[in-house]
Amino acid sequence: MEKTMSRVQIFIDGKPVIADTGQTILEVCRDQGVEIPTLCHDDQLEPFTSCFLCVVKVEGARTLVPSCGTKVTQGMRVTTNNDQIYSARKMALELILSNHYADCLGPCKLACPAGVDVQGYLALAAMGKYREAVALIKQANPLPTVCGRVCTRPCEMNCRRNLVDETTAIDHVKRFVADVDLESPDRYFPEVRPETGHKVAIIGAGPAGLSCAYYLRQEGHTVDIFDAKPKAGGMLRWGIPQYRLPEEILDKEIEGITGLGVDIHLNKALGRDFTLDDLFDREYEAVFLGLGAQSGTSMRVENEDADGVLSGIDFLEDVKMKRIDSLKGKVGVIGGGNTAMDAARTALRLGADEVSIIYRRTRKEMPANEMEIEEGEEEGIIFKFLTAPVKVILDENNRATGIECVQMELGPPDDSGRRRPIPIPDSNFVIELDWVIAAIGQKPDLAFAARDSKLVNVAQTRWGTLEIKPEVMETNIPGVFAGGDVVLGPATAIEAIADGKKAAKAIHKFITGERMELVNKPFISRKENFKKLSPDDFSYVPRVERAKMPVRDPEERKHDWGEIELGFSPDQVHHEALRCLECGC
Repeated sequence: MEKTMSRVQIFIDGKPVIADTGQTILEVCRDQGVEIPTLCHDDQLEPFTSCFLCVVKVEGARTLVPSCGTKVTQGMRVTTNNDQIYSARKMALELILSNHYADCLGPCKLACPAGVDVQGYLALAAMGKYREAVALIKQANPLPTVCGRVCTRPCEMNCRRNLVDETTAIDHVKRFVADVDLESPDRYFPEVRPETGHKVAIIGAGPAGLSCAYYLRQEGHTVDIFDAKPKAGGMLRWGIPQYRLPEEILDKEIEGITGLGVDIHLNKALGRDFTLDDLFDREYEAVFLGLGAQSGTSMRVENEDADGVLSGIDFLEDVKMKRIDSLKGKVGVIGGGNTAMDAARTALRLGADEVSIIYRRTRKEMPANEMEIEEGEEEGIIFKFLTAPVKVILDENNRATGIECVQMELGPPDDSGRRRPIPIPDSNFVIELDWVIAAIGQKPDLAFAARDSKLVNVAQTRWGTLEIKPEVMETNIPGVFAGGDVVLGPATAIEAIADGKKAAKAIHKFITGERMELVNKPFISRKENFKKLSPDDFSYVPRVERAKMPVRDPEERKHDWGEIELGFSPDQVHHEALRCLECGC
């Protein structure tokens, strides 16, 4: 038989209240709307009674008692606020702050666009609690296996371990725990709340759309994703080569979202196969636009439309679609970002005799990941710095045979903070090439808007992206939300994931009739608010070498599509997780 809890009458600030005997004073006060401050209390854990911010006065007790750990009894009389209690709470807070130097959250979590609890999952990984680590990660990021391979790692860039020796290998640990879970017979899936009857349509099955669907589905809403391509994944599939992100890994990661009950409808393009009116007529109450930025940016040089000149982003997609299976001769890739590096290394694997990166600044200013640059160098990619294209050279058949360039020098910094490249007069020269791949940038293709009666008036920015109210992710069309690259421009996977999650919260409030309030940033204290940190601040920390990711030999890997990074071992994960300085409170 189930044990029934007896009821008692207590008095809170003189007011009679009926409560269960198993409840604490804190729980009863919260039920009654009486606010008591806490720091150490967590509803999921047994009371610690360590911060003493929640103390109250109980008649007959010799001292103030912690409300979080004190059970109610018949006739108990509780005072929740008076001068004595105020002074005791103030003293407790002062004692805590005397040994609390500024960091509410670790710089890794603050740097992550999605706010992943890095410190938390590293601690779980150190204890071998891999499933729990994945569950914690997925509270903020539903694609950890993907991000463990392709993330730009802002968390590591801001890791204070850099001031001791080397950054903690955060991303490699994330990949390990996520890979273990991916192959587990008891794979982690979050709980889905009971069906609400609300329907949401998501346009685009890239990281923003997948993220939005993941969090909306957990609320119990019906979620359908529509994507123009034959497979889901967006730029994760079509813009990232197989050797960096195997498609079978991406497929399994997406199954972690469809497994919740999300349906993905492929080969369905907005403006071609359906309109927004069609979706609203089918009783979808909100639409999220996560269409990405999948159009290449023009080089703005003469003859760039000639045969032999390819768009970097189109080239990568054509390879994935198997429309291009070989590339011979000399290849020049214009640009210095990750797409340029991916295009160059892909060209090498297609059989190119020689591949060069042509970039108008120096290596120091390259926006590509340092790891990508180093691996490209190991594979034999040639780098031509301070070199900018001027004109594509053509033969008698109007096919590219090379590119005329000009030498550059660096001047003052521009808006990006990088030094501005300035042409050197009379320094023009020609690089002989068989193929030119332009990878200088991407932008959204908003042509769909003109083909949709509802979207034709959607607000756009001067950069050719959709304009939204950033606090609630809504466009100027009621019920139509947007996020990811179609709003941000060409950004990162984790930024798109963060946008999708934020939009899911806003859409949930919209369709359930809650007020979509502006998001107020919480107060966060940081050491850097007081002074710039230096290695001297961490002189007490022993230097411990960072674990190295095992990789395939460059001479072997550059001839195939096999994954380059082989993954950490459990011992390496334990080693790296223990290198975390635990900066957050």
